[in-house]
Amino acid sequence: LYADDLHFPGMLYAAVRRAGIPHARIVSVDTRRARELPGVYAVMTADDVPDAARHGLITPDWPVFCRRKVRYVGDALAAVAADRPETARRAVELIQVQFVPLPPVTDPVEAHRPNAPQVHEHREEGNLLKHIQVSKGDPDSGFREAEVLIEDTFRTPTVEHLFMEPECSVAVPAGYDPSRFGGPRDPQAVRGPRAFHQKTTVYVGSQIPYADRKQVAACLGKAPEEVRIVATTMGGGFGGKEDIAGQIHASLLAEKTGRPVKLLFSRSESMLVHPKRHATRIRLRIGAGRDGRIRAFRAELYGDGGAYASLSEHVMTRATTHVSGPYDIAHVRSDCYAMYTNNPPSGAFRGFGVTQSCFAVETAMDMLAVKLGMDPITLRLINALEVGRVTCTGQLLRESVGLKKCIELVRGEMHRWHEHRGLPFAWKWEHAGRRFAWGFAVAYKNTGLGGGAADQAEACLVIWNGDDGRARLEVRISSAEMGQGLPMVLAAIAAEELDLPPERISVLLGDTDFCPDGGPTTASRQSFVSGNAVRGAARKLKGQLLRVASAVMDVPADRLSLEAGVIRGGGKCIPLEEAVSSLQASEGREHGVRFLYRAPETKPLGSAGDMHFAFGFTAQAALCSVGSDTGVVTVELIIAATDVGRALNPLALEGQIEGGIVMGLGLALMEEFTLKDGRPQKLTMREYRAPRCTDVPPIVSLVVEEPTSQGPAGAKGIGELPSIPTAPAVVNAVSRATGFRFKSVPVTRERVLEALRSG
Repeated sequence: LYADDLHFPGMLYAAVRRAGIPHARIVSVDTRRARELPGVYAVMTADDVPDAARHGLITPDWPVFCRRKVRYVGDALAAVAADRPETARRAVELIQVQFVPLPPVTDPVEAHRPNAPQVHEHREEGNLLKHIQVSKGDPDSGFREAEVLIEDTFRTPTVEHLFMEPECSVAVPAGYDPSRFGGPRDPQAVRGPRAFHQKTTVYVGSQIPYADRKQVAACLGKAPEEVRIVATTMGGGFGGKEDIAGQIHASLLAEKTGRPVKLLFSRSESMLVHPKRHATRIRLRIGAGRDGRIRAFRAELYGDGGAYASLSEHVMTRATTHVSGPYDIAHVRSDCYAMYTNNPPSGAFRGFGVTQSCFAVETAMDMLAVKLGMDPITLRLINALEVGRVTCTGQLLRESVGLKKCIELVRGEMHRWHEHRGLPFAWKWEHAGRRFAWGFAVAYKNTGLGGGAADQAEACLVIWNGDDGRARLEVRISSAEMGQGLPMVLAAIAAEELDLPPERISVLLGDTDFCPDGGPTTASRQSFVSGNAVRGAARKLKGQLLRVASAVMDVPADRLSLEAGVIRGGGKCIPLEEAVSSLQASEGREHGVRFLYRAPETKPLGSAGDMHFAFGFTAQAALCSVGSDTGVVTVELIIAATDVGRALNPLALEGQIEGGIVMGLGLALMEEFTLKDGRPQKLTMREYRAPRCTDVPPIVSLVVEEPTSQGPAGAKGIGELPSIPTAPAVVNAVSRATGFRFKSVPVTRERVLEALRSG
């Protein structure tokens, strides 16, 4: 069930009054007419919550309700609960607000100037949210050695996640009894929506249930254990459901009214409110020898963090650590400025900053290849990272680096495309009024949080004998499933360790009362971190089963094995179910084990050691055609090779690769969340163009397996990786076809036509 599918007896519907102005002082918020509207049960403003009622995944700087000032158009001023959705919306329209407009700052470079309007007063750093630095070697000496230089600026826009399911939160107050509102009272249905709720419960599609619990509890003045988050089916996330959306507003209204409250965003409200992909301005300087070896690299990045911190510090750190690409470069210096502005906040988005960096560096690599007169794939092979090389942060790569394999596989497939048509290989050609060209790009992306963060997950495995007498297993972990196939991966890991058929394994995700904390579903970490937690719990459970069987069989546990539901050893055997029965009998209930997995230690940026415990690698080629008279770009083919460590679920893996590529196509050719003076210009799906099924080309997906010793069965995370190099591969193809170098995205038809007409 999705959150919007839930209905409770006595449920109310919420709506929120938004600022509608990017920067202003609040003079007054008059709610009298809204309160008088028939059907309205509650209206809440900043007067109803403490000043400390703020949320934020790192820095709690985002007010639940604004009291003195608004910082972006989506800021909340009041929330209403009413008997019908339309009544709540009408009440919101009746709330009158007086503002004194303030000049907005909407460009991150302008925000860095000393005289810029201040988004958050009383900060010593002004609008600077975070200055991030990467330093390796001596770039000045490296540039002196260089024989060829390129220097240019690249730009990426604000981008909307556009997940299919807008945000929806259903909050149920502590002590809610449906029988008070004509419904049945069923205290035994502890997991179901008809339950007697002992604590404040929020049903929501969330990527970080335990973070939701912590933030909701803080704003309610409760301990985290007094709040329960129940993850509902999520219709897409892509990072956009990590921050708080309606969870706190719905919970406040539910506790105030004593009734369940549903807060469902419209598509326009969703696009207005939630954090976006960071717009960036990236200036690169690259020095190379005539042999193609990069001698020195310099980068300056500006990231538009918007009005509140969200995850900007981490996103722009990742952009900075990856901006020199998956290349072995001796001398690197990168400076990044994550800035507050009066635009909508920016936060997590699939690729987590690496998408923007990859576009810049991979565009620059093609420019360098042209200046050197070198094949662009050869240039990348000369500089590609491999085992034994060191990243720009000083990390020695000891294993699992499949980048060169990916490059060679894609190059081979490109040549085969021409061979099958009886044509010699060419990077570009013309046919029937269209200009054809190949584009190429590579990328890498960390698995896990890294940077010294405590990256861990805890899993619980519960085993019992079902009504049919067969052993059943449930995997419990508070991780989020948003289409990436996580339940199948976790079930497969447990099945492999315990040699159980997958059909006898169920997976319960995201219920903070029943599932231990699996950590955030971000950073392509779930298969690796939560997968290892499940593997550890399964091994622990297996050990317990063998010890119980040892006592029954009078055979040492170390001589026993569990295979196909039978425990064997010493010439004896018993069915698994007998050992399970013994465990159940000793505890008087189903037997459960918990295991906390701590990922390998990582080091903060700037300190010696490994910043990440694993990386995924990919190479992609895009074949594009451009209408000489129309400027229409058609992506004819994408070839992708992806180093995944080990493919645990090949079908889901294929879906992740294809879905990521389609997202990259959107960034390359059409997607931009246009802002004018801090005001969004596209708040409907008709205005905001994203790829349709007719825009998706044939995709050739090639899997490279370079296992990592730390991953479950050698697997690495790849949820983000396939989306990262697609945009530069496509744009490099369009640049080659038109003869005009595009250094910003999206490359729309209008921009292509202008380039063609300019000669």
